[in-house]
Amino acid sequence: MKSLCTYGALSVGKNRRLFDAYRECDYFQLRVCYRGVILYQKKIVMTVGVFLDRETLGQDISLKPLSELFHHWNVYDNTRPEQIVERCHNASVVIVNKVVLDEATLKKLPHLKFIGVAATGINNIDLDYAQQLGVKVINVEGYAAPAVAQHCFNLLLQLAGRSRDYGEFIADQGWQRSTYFCHLDYPMMELSGKKFGVVGYGSLGKASAHIAQAFGMEVIISERPNSKNIRAGRHSFEDCLAQSDVVSLHCPLNDSSTEMINASTLATMKSSALLINTSRGGLIDEQALISALKNRQIAGAALDVLSKEPPVNGNVLLEYDDTNLIITPHIAWATVEARTRCVVMLANNINKELSA
Repeated sequence: MKSLCTYGALSVGKNRRLFDAYRECDYFQLRVCYRGVILYQKKIVMTVGVFLDRETLGQDISLKPLSELFHHWNVYDNTRPEQIVERCHNASVVIVNKVVLDEATLKKLPHLKFIGVAATGINNIDLDYAQQLGVKVINVEGYAAPAVAQHCFNLLLQLAGRSRDYGEFIADQGWQRSTYFCHLDYPMMELSGKKFGVVGYGSLGKASAHIAQAFGMEVIISERPNSKNIRAGRHSFEDCLAQSDVVSLHCPLNDSSTEMINASTLATMKSSALLINTSRGGLIDEQALISALKNRQIAGAALDVLSKEPPVNGNVLLEYDDTNLIITPHIAWATVEARTRCVVMLANNINKELSA
């Protein structure tokens, strides 16, 4: 570990070589002296921060709240697995969104103290090994709730209002050739009075339920699948699916929730029901959903997520060509405001740990 001791103020312009020496140090000892007497002394740790996949947050937001935390700050738009160690070998804080930090990588980063995840989900980090190393993982929660809830209803309103059907009708000159002022071949659903089933009642589920109530919908809160204890104010997962006119997924992906929407559970839903997923693609058995949509076992589905993202090898849902399915490219969380909140909240969380 390198150190440097200095007396008095550092002038970058006049002491370029000394400034460069500071950049190579892990810490330096600051002393303020007067006529040989030490008036003030402090050890200052040089924090090095690296952001490995800045492009995942977009170029239209500022990273200043993060950059201000560090003495040295390096940002990369994207990082391949073989580039991680080289870029982070001196880093005390590594920030990622989707870059994977596994055991093999973490053991090669001796200076690492904190991992900042610019997201809520932390399944791209080997948490057990990070804990063994004493590396703390810091994420952000709740930053995207307004955005996700908004997109949930963006998708729902498109399904309920048959937007794809009517959009194609106009594109095909149908309205232009119509005898009447309106076209009623695609019956629309009114949300008021319908039942909105929420699976996953964290900040995102609660925000979506709040909007549902504003539309006059009755909110049904699902208990966890296979749970034997039904908490007050909740319904069993099976009962929630059976009763709901709209089922909206907001739960994390884990062993108990993987493909919770499958052929068996889809069979319990109303034939008029709509399924919304703004959470994780792995919650749904995608082949079973295709079958349910084709057979009109449910009325429609709108998804912001797929099981593999990006779907570089294709996906059965992308091959489905009917208007009762809407897919968006994992953008529910991504309003400018939400991404800005993500940066600010992550910076605040990291700053608390650095200050401690």
